[in-house]
Amino acid sequence: MKTTTEQRQHWMSVLAKAPPETLLGLSEDAIKDIHFDIIRAPEVGLTQVRARMGNRGERFNLGDMTLTRCVVRSSLNTVGHSYIAGRDKTHALRAAQLDALLQDPQMGEVLMERVVQPIESMLADARASKQRETDATRVDFFTLVRGED
Repeated sequence: MKTTTEQRQHWMSVLAKAPPETLLGLSEDAIKDIHFDIIRAPEVGLTQVRARMGNRGERFNLGDMTLTRCVVRSSLNTVGHSYIAGRDKTHALRAAQLDALLQDPQMGEVLMERVVQPIESMLADARASKQRETDATRVDFFTLVRGED
């Protein structure tokens, strides 16, 4: 089964947002027997962030953010890429390694089950918890209609 662009975008997003310790812990056993050639070593750089007011209107330059990228080739002859917000080179390397392995049909299924899905579930739980905290502080305003004087 060939992976689609949407599937790859999804798992790359999950890997990029994963807490580094969790990502390394869940994936250590899966990659220990695989050899990787580093095509582009993890390197830190800047990218410009653009935004819109209220998600409408003209785009403007919001500012710069640090980004770490990496490219590797696995012994399965797949190439993995990663782009991680921040300066964590270990995180970027592991995400690129996992991207390469997830493209292999046999390894991909195992890694989706053992690494990507648990991290995805953890991230969803964290989002839900943050949403509950936010909802607890919500104030609903209403206006009473006054009659004619």
